Amino acid sequence: MPGFAARLETRIPPPLLALAAGALMWLAARYAPFAAFALPARMYLALGLGAAGLVLDAAALAAFVRARTTVNPLRPEKSSALVRSGAYRLSRNPMYLGLALLLAGWAIWLANALALALLPAFVAWLDRFQIRPEERALAARFGAEYEAYRARVRRWL
Repeated sequence: MPGFAARLETRIPPPLLALAAGALMWLAARYAPFAAFALPARMYLALGLGAAGLVLDAAALAAFVRARTTVNPLRPEKSSALVRSGAYRLSRNPMYLGLALLLAGWAIWLANALALALLPAFVAWLDRFQIRPEERALAARFGAEYEAYRARVRRWL
């Protein structure tokens, strides 16, 4: 019987996890006003980060659609193609990077240190329970081709 942590792998869709993290950020900002901070031009920074996240997510999704492979993060073993073009030339996980940028923009918009502190927790969860299992599945599915790609392109940036 697998351990509790192993049972959490690829169980929560990353967009749902991002929504939950965003809700927790909002709660932190609402109920911990002592952690608020001032940031000049925070609206522009927040909108810029959010826009970058949306563009990155859209470009990564488009690359998956062009490759005709699954975008279902709960079943990485169903991948039919190894996507290495577009945003995937710079990051092995541009969709997750896009979600992290959206959350960073949201935390800046909220201007709350506790909200911002939830961003590393989101990234750590994704790394442990989503990315590592995906990498194992891709290595099993694509072998040396994936290992060569992994050696050339960083996980995040």
